[in-house]
Amino acid sequence: MSSSVPADMINLRLILVSGKTKEFLFSPNDSAADIAKHVYDNWPMDWEEEQVSSPNILRLIYQGRFLHGNVTLGALKLPFGKTTVMHLVARETLPEPNSQGRLYSR
Repeated sequence: MSSSVPADMINLRLILVSGKTKEFLFSPNDSAADIAKHVYDNWPMDWEEEQVSSPNILRLIYQGRFLHGNVTLGALKLPFGKTTVMHLVARETLPEPNSQGRLYSR
């Protein structure tokens, strides 16, 4: 599907709830917050129906877990030069770390 990924980069295939996908290249030093901002700033044309109002509500899900904003791709030990799949959702708040999926409310 995609051509070769540079050996020092990580290719992320992001999947929306609608099932639409798009691939983006990132550095291992990029954090979940950096990725959300980059995707928001470079929102794909064919994702127009899913456009969000702010990068701050974009959340990445990797292996069933929400990634907090400061987590880097390198910290996740993602393979360089390969494609990793993550889900991208619009969500205001994250569950508390030990809430077993219950939403955090103030």
